[in-house]
Amino acid sequence: MKYYLLLFLLGLVLLLAGCINVNQSSGNSSSANLSNSAIDPSTCGVSNNCNISSVSSINKVEVIHFHGTNQCYSCKTVGAYAEETVNTYFADEVKSGKIIFKHINAELPENRDLAVKYGVTSASLWLGTYSNDGKFSAEQNTNVWYKINNKTEYMSYLKGIIEQKLAGN
Repeated sequence: MKYYLLLFLLGLVLLLAGCINVNQSSGNSSSANLSNSAIDPSTCGVSNNCNISSVSSINKVEVIHFHGTNQCYSCKTVGAYAEETVNTYFADEVKSGKIIFKHINAELPENRDLAVKYGVTSASLWLGTYSNDGKFSAEQNTNVWYKINNKTEYMSYLKGIIEQKLAGN
């Protein structure tokens, strides 16, 4: 029995070794609070059915899949599904520069500043929002890891999160 437990723990360690751990030498400079966008009642019309995206204070949203040099299946899947979600549902926003998607190897020295900016500590999916007034906010989304076994659910979930970010929420 002890032999099987030891094998299980060894396998778990090897699986997790594919994920990264970026050490930060400075404090957490990952985000400044992003205030919610104000809705201008004059743009809402009589029905109060406001198009929030038309009055959003968000200038740009970055969707970044941070990973290490050696990626496990889960890490690769999180990144691939995120990229497919962005390209499928937000092609116009990508083309206009409103949404940017990147795969970033956080272990490479040239990506260290970006990893520190976002507060990355391991393989992860982050959404960074830039408001029109210059504020930046970064948020890690850990829920995507629980959805990688169902691509449709993953994409629908992430699409909703990105839409909320674009709306200033």
